[in-house]
Amino acid sequence: MKGLRIVFMGTPDFATAILRKLDDGLHDVVGVVTAPDRQAGRGQKLRASSVKSEALLRNLPILQPKRLRHDGFHAALKALKADLFIVVAFRMLPESVWSMPNLGTVNLHASLLPAYRGAAPINWAIMNGEEITGLTTFMINERIDEGAILLQEEMSISADEDAGSLHDRMMVIGSELVEKTVDGLASGTRSPRIQPMESSYPKAPKLTPSNRRIDWSLSAEGIRNHVRGLSPYPAAWTVIELPDGQSIDCKIFKVSVLESSDIPCGTIRTDEKTFVHAGTNNQDLSIEELQLSGKRRMGVRDLLNGFSFPEGSRFSG
Repeated sequence: MKGLRIVFMGTPDFATAILRKLDDGLHDVVGVVTAPDRQAGRGQKLRASSVKSEALLRNLPILQPKRLRHDGFHAALKALKADLFIVVAFRMLPESVWSMPNLGTVNLHASLLPAYRGAAPINWAIMNGEEITGLTTFMINERIDEGAILLQEEMSISADEDAGSLHDRMMVIGSELVEKTVDGLASGTRSPRIQPMESSYPKAPKLTPSNRRIDWSLSAEGIRNHVRGLSPYPAAWTVIELPDGQSIDCKIFKVSVLESSDIPCGTIRTDEKTFVHAGTNNQDLSIEELQLSGKRRMGVRDLLNGFSFPEGSRFSG
């Protein structure tokens, strides 16, 4: 099998593990494309992406285009003479880019396509209470997440798993899946198959404040799935309404379902020392980890050391 010349495109931690796997393998990573450095932190200092930091450690050529349609970027890409582009957690590419290499451009998506096309497949699979998900490598075309499938790997979702732990497991399995995909393309043993185009498959739209907000009229299990599907980031949120008319934004990271079912939807019940419970449309929930606006994330016992919920407090959503 002849090794391929690969340009890797990605930005966050999730992509970094795949870059590391490829560069340690049989193929030749000849360049890395990642986002421009961004200001971050209190000092607003420029911070490199995780992928750029890894590329620097490996002395790989780095491109950080502000505009993907810029002629200068295209010229720099062509000069790398890549056989294949690999894209993981990066921007949507114009056709002038993804069609450039002779073997095309492969993307890794964190679902079993065609299910959960979109920006947040890890989150939505858990939020919707799925027990099975997976990863897909596919050829990029002009339609988002609709290109021909190369390889898929099924994964189970445990009952207590959150988006963070699933993300970390997918980094490892995704690295192996991308490597198998590249090996298959290099050897000519991997042929893409067309995706089904039915519209009935669940989607994974971008996460927004609106779809992250907790709806307390849902079932206890529905709210629990919503919370773990958004934990630890960007987190499900709600508003605490106090009897005096004040309100406090609150992120919730972990809850558990109780046997009881006697608290009205959204109403808060607490002993002010050890627990905070809330009502749903069936069973009650125990709030276990949360973060009030302007405060750090903490367990409920720690919160109750310095914060009290007056009788009549409730979650709104």
